[in-house]
Amino acid sequence: MEDLVTENLKRTYCLFAANQGARVKRPRDIDILVNDTKSRSFYKGIPDVVEEVIKKRKIEEKKLENPSYNPNTDIDSLKALLSRREEESKSSQLAIFQDKHLNLRLKTIEPVWHPQWKLMRVISGHQGWVRCITVDPTNSWFATGSNDRMIKIWDLASGQLKLSLVGHINAVRDLVASDRHSYLFSCSEDKTINCWDLEYNKIIRHYHGHLNGVYSLSIHPTLDLLFSTSRDCTCRVWDIRTKAQVMVLEGHTGTVWDVASQAPEPQIITGSADTFIKLWDLSTGRCMNTLTRHKKAIRAVKFHHEDYAFISAAADNLKLWKCPEGEFLRNFPGNGSIINDIAINEDNVLVTGGDDGVLSFWDYSSGYNFQNIQTQVQPGSLSCEAGIFATCFDRSGLRLITAECDKTIKIYKEDENSSISSHPIPPEAKVFIKPKY
Repeated sequence: MEDLVTENLKRTYCLFAANQGARVKRPRDIDILVNDTKSRSFYKGIPDVVEEVIKKRKIEEKKLENPSYNPNTDIDSLKALLSRREEESKSSQLAIFQDKHLNLRLKTIEPVWHPQWKLMRVISGHQGWVRCITVDPTNSWFATGSNDRMIKIWDLASGQLKLSLVGHINAVRDLVASDRHSYLFSCSEDKTINCWDLEYNKIIRHYHGHLNGVYSLSIHPTLDLLFSTSRDCTCRVWDIRTKAQVMVLEGHTGTVWDVASQAPEPQIITGSADTFIKLWDLSTGRCMNTLTRHKKAIRAVKFHHEDYAFISAAADNLKLWKCPEGEFLRNFPGNGSIINDIAINEDNVLVTGGDDGVLSFWDYSSGYNFQNIQTQVQPGSLSCEAGIFATCFDRSGLRLITAECDKTIKIYKEDENSSISSHPIPPEAKVFIKPKY
């Protein structure tokens, strides 16, 4: 500690030793202002006789030149002229203020045109609500989990069932495929997390520790760490290889619905039913910040793949935040329904799926909602089963997969017939933002 203090003192001496004891130089206008203030305070009580004499002499000279000259009328005209100029200056200042500030307040972001999306395929096979989706890193298959306690693996190109995995005794709530291993992780309402080796199609590890149903999973992009959130109001960090519980992140007072992690920063983000978003420092296990702008339960949080930002979804609206401190950027107005999941592709198409069965498509850059699709339930299902639990783009971003309440999986693709002329951006689609000063 003494070495650090000594080094700090040396740096301070080197910085200020060159001009030590020198007089601080003041600008010329400040010197003039100081002298003027001193003279006014010193000669305050002495009348300015010289100015009065000069004024009288000027009036007498004008009377000699023009006998009809009246100094009172001249003063009145001068006052009128001064008042008129003052009003003009005020109006010009107001115009400058409006140009400078009000126009900035009305700064707009032009939306980017995106093609419309349409339904491509409907896949049936589960016997319960389809809760979650994950896509293989090679983009050849995707897996779904359901309330029927089954994990099913489907061929992405044909939609055919390839494999069914059984290992949970309650509803499967989330799935995540590892980018660096041939592992598939699943969590369930039975309080367990399973690690599946897809080379042998069997469970090789169990992760125990949660006291209630586990709702969400996330794998760190660069570290062998697994994050899980639960109804027990905690987020737990696991070592993938040893099954050891690295840390428990406590602080939420409601169900922790979702968790997201990123590679650039040792930071994870959790969204909870207590309407709070917490930013956690992964190196210390402490909460860095708590975001309180949402008024409803937060069901989904998602990092953007390029921007140093993340999006949170709740029933009130979507919100965009800047990393790492969680600075609020802007709102994406919602329709009041519960948003269960969000997905973003590389073309900056943001998709949300809600309990009301509405699949909403947004332009991420501007927040413009360019399309809404009302999902249709399969024959034999109730109309109230038109709900979307999960949304996921494939690795190319050209296919959108949804997990739905009517026990089906739907795949969407871009409509090749849509164009700027057939689906133009309306003029009122400009999004107004309020800049920060």
